[in-house]
Amino acid sequence: MSNLYGDQHRTLQDQFDTRRLADRLEQLILKDTLDETDRRFIGSRDMFFLSTIDQHGRPTVSYKGGDPGFITIVDERTIAFPSYDGNGMYFSMGNIAGNAQVGMLLIDFENPNRLRLQGAASVSADDPLLAGYTEAELVVRVTIQQVWANCPRYIHPHQKLKPSRNVPRAACETPLASWKRLEAMSDVLPAQDVPRLGAAGGTISVEQYVEELGRGKP
Repeated sequence: MSNLYGDQHRTLQDQFDTRRLADRLEQLILKDTLDETDRRFIGSRDMFFLSTIDQHGRPTVSYKGGDPGFITIVDERTIAFPSYDGNGMYFSMGNIAGNAQVGMLLIDFENPNRLRLQGAASVSADDPLLAGYTEAELVVRVTIQQVWANCPRYIHPHQKLKPSRNVPRAACETPLASWKRLEAMSDVLPAQDVPRLGAAGGTISVEQYVEELGRGKP
């Protein structure tokens, strides 16, 4: 019996004569704990893609970024990461509150490599790790159910130009997101952002916002 494949996967595997190959891969690479190689790779990442499930049962994917090391390896079966100030939708966090099942895809674009992780997540505003993440609002802990390395041959190599200026850091003030300065947003900003609007230069038009995007200032 497979812990990874269902009838729908088997149908396609049989169609293309890959059932034996698929079984061998599951046998060799599928794990429920992190080894030292996994720990080093995860600890070096500054971004990943997070898949969650909404109240209609629909999957959605979001990008999560930070400085290298922002994913904390709690133990061989648990990782954690912060939720920073975003667009106020709390879409991923709300999805996790309603359905704990998540998927994570971690990629190294400079030296093509990737790792997939499936698990059960929880969200907390009282997690003891919160104090270690500058400006984080919540901490997500993921209990690992399955983890495995994926073939990286289709990853197009990309080079990182510079870290995002918007990642919260203790050594500097995090700038107000440019889109929060849009005139259409000025009357619905959270209370903590209102005084920052003036300090950032006040409201801007859509044209000014597009210009700032072009200068790499999201």
